[in-house]
Amino acid sequence: MKKETICIQSGWKPKNGEARVLPIYQSTTFKYESSEQMGRLFDLEESGYFYTRLQNPTNDFVAQKICELEGGVAAMLTSSGQAANHYAVFNICEAGDHVVMSSTVYGGSFNLITCTMKKMGIECTVVDPDAPAQELEKAFRDNTKCVFAETIANPALVVLDIEKFAKLAHTHQVPLIVDNTFATPINCNPFMWGADIVTHSTTKYMDGHAMAVGGCIVDSGNFDWAAYPEKFPGLCTPDESYHGIVYTEKFGKAAYITKATSQLMRDLGSIQSPQNAFLLNVGLETLPLRMERHCYNAQKCAEFLQSHEKVAWVNYPGLPGNKYYELAKKYMPNGTCGVISFGLKGGREAAAKMMDRLEMAAIVTHVADARTSVLHPASHTHRQMNDEQLKEAGVAPDLIRLSVGIEHIDDIIADLSQSLA
Repeated sequence: MKKETICIQSGWKPKNGEARVLPIYQSTTFKYESSEQMGRLFDLEESGYFYTRLQNPTNDFVAQKICELEGGVAAMLTSSGQAANHYAVFNICEAGDHVVMSSTVYGGSFNLITCTMKKMGIECTVVDPDAPAQELEKAFRDNTKCVFAETIANPALVVLDIEKFAKLAHTHQVPLIVDNTFATPINCNPFMWGADIVTHSTTKYMDGHAMAVGGCIVDSGNFDWAAYPEKFPGLCTPDESYHGIVYTEKFGKAAYITKATSQLMRDLGSIQSPQNAFLLNVGLETLPLRMERHCYNAQKCAEFLQSHEKVAWVNYPGLPGNKYYELAKKYMPNGTCGVISFGLKGGREAAAKMMDRLEMAAIVTHVADARTSVLHPASHTHRQMNDEQLKEAGVAPDLIRLSVGIEHIDDIIADLSQSLA
């Protein structure tokens, strides 16, 4: 099926007499007829549901839809995009391990991996995603377990050369984990270009209406964990908390997601609520329509800003002459996203004044939903970074992040025009 059809038809497939629309399984527990059957569930000998902290049917049907959109073999929902990124890395890393990460990732992800996970004993080397492969090679160590990056960086809008990073990761026998939040599987499928695991903040375009926080992890099934048992003992050696199960032997291509569910979700419990998964599913049904409109509107706004006398610079991969224009055409030929970054000739002070004068667009922490919104990352989402880290992340002090919604383009441009005036 085409992606437009998958968004509508995949996931929940009702049988005769069942609800046409995906039900909300708003229950913490699930009943079984025998103690023996329940025991088999706890031993991972049988699939099923016993407690929503680990799995829930509503969640699994939605995860299945996202998995199909990305072309993966297994997926799981999490309570947030931050939880998805945490689990994706922590599922294969432990104290003493090392991660290679793009410097331009979202500020929250940067802080998670360089600060919080550092306290857990996991080290990180930050690299310039535009650096040549020979330079990036130097970041890898014997204890490197994964590479983490974003298809389109938030808010720097750096387009990742996925093939370059995938080749580097695989040369060093580790997977490439890519956050595909901004592009969504509608505009980019990282697995086609060698990525192994994809994460999403479903809070953004997938939900599309700023109603439900959530995340998702999708495994391509392509990385051969069993080929490197010394590197990935958590997947390739017995798990004593499940009577000695070896995930790669018992679950094959589903080993990675099964371990993340049965271990991390069991112990850390960052499950997405069934109500949020239901709302996410509603958003997914219109994702292709909305992404087309987001990209159209963003292109028009970028062109308007580029021609405005008070605008110093505009960064949008869809603009000819943009540094990432060719990479965007390669990996995202149908469009990138609805987010633009730009700066004013008056600098940071002018940015604040312009934002305060917007009438329709709102100043909010959120990004990538139906409503046009604006943010000053250096003062808000990235304020935990120092000037040097901001520079590495591609966040200039005057950078304004404009998340272009799906309102009529004339009204969006009119609001920008009057605020600039």
